[in-house]
Amino acid sequence: MEQLNSEYHRPWGHYIILADEDDHKVKRIVVKPQKRLSLQLHHKRSEHWYIISGEAEITLGNQILHLKQGEIVDIPVETAHRVRNPGTVDLVFIEIQTGTYFEEDDIVRLEDDFGRI
Repeated sequence: MEQLNSEYHRPWGHYIILADEDDHKVKRIVVKPQKRLSLQLHHKRSEHWYIISGEAEITLGNQILHLKQGEIVDIPVETAHRVRNPGTVDLVFIEIQTGTYFEEDDIVRLEDDFGRI
């Protein structure tokens, strides 16, 4: 089980869990320049992303969104999504998960740059 305030490293960057409650989970996510997370969806949670710094290219279903500091996106349950950092500095955003289950095994990867499908 993941611990609060511990840093979890991934090939694209890292995240820290800021809150983990029965009805929500909050992460601070850092994506390295020119990296992206897997194209994925979740069956049991929706997500709300708030961009802290850097720039984000977000795939949301069949849309491509470009967000910067202070902007937000909502990701409904079972919607394919991905974030990419097209910039030259770290992308930092806060992810607020709401739903019924928040563990990493609710990630359904559809595409992945790091062979994790």
